[in-house]
Amino acid sequence: MPELPEVETVRSGLDRLLPGLIVKSVTCQNPKSFSGSAADVKQFLTGAAVSKVNRRAKVLMIELSNQHTLVIHLKMTGQLVFQSTNVRFGAGHPNDSLVGQLPDKSTRVTLEFADGSRLFFNDQRKFGWIRLLPTAEVPGMAFIQKLGPEPLESQFTWQVLKDRLHRRLKTNIKAALLDQTVIAGVGNIYADESLWGAKIHPQTRVQQLSTPQIKALHDALVSVLRLSLQQGGSTDRNYVDAEGRKGSYLSFAKVFRREGQTCPRCGTTIVKIRVAGRGTHLCPHCQRLHIPRIVS
Repeated sequence: MPELPEVETVRSGLDRLLPGLIVKSVTCQNPKSFSGSAADVKQFLTGAAVSKVNRRAKVLMIELSNQHTLVIHLKMTGQLVFQSTNVRFGAGHPNDSLVGQLPDKSTRVTLEFADGSRLFFNDQRKFGWIRLLPTAEVPGMAFIQKLGPEPLESQFTWQVLKDRLHRRLKTNIKAALLDQTVIAGVGNIYADESLWGAKIHPQTRVQQLSTPQIKALHDALVSVLRLSLQQGGSTDRNYVDAEGRKGSYLSFAKVFRREGQTCPRCGTTIVKIRVAGRGTHLCPHCQRLHIPRIVS
């Protein structure tokens, strides 16, 4: 599943293309992929202009001029492909649908705009979805209400991180970072990379972290997310940016998918273990696990 930098890369790309376009029609090839009645589509979607493209955590939001929004989750294999007479931009799972003739067998929803351009929502596994909602109702969606703060916003200070982590004092720090109710948008790659940057073992309990460690983790997390944005995202297997280019962050990764290679900081061999149900990469020298003594 894409993480925050990948989805933000898609958002910024589509936000350059869609605003001002007027929706002419919507065609749904798979009922589970689009949530919106025929009456709502007629009243609130067709004829509406795109105002902007926003994001919350890993979810895209195409806001319309009539106070309605298309909320989009690409899940594992979703794509958004914009096509006009002289422009084609693709984002998502990098199969042939990004460059092939559309619609194809993976196309689930097609938006046609008044100028003849189209936005295709393709999804091989049919896990992704689009929902048409009043814009005012979007923040009230159950899963959005539960999301933690955005780690790239200026309000996300180390004190905020500390407060959010203290909701999961007895869990390990890797699991806490992956919990979207603690912090929004952070997944496996950026959890591993930020923990390496802060020299914290992924199995360390949150309650064991010192204030200096939390400050270091905050700085490392923000730094690695910003770097990934600059490189266009990270996932080289199932994600590309809004211009169809694979994210290049992994070429700069320090530990992720580098098991068996040497740590760029100390030269120790990087290992891969399992933490919080996920493959986890770390340097056993830089990120030592300190087990607290039990006093009898």
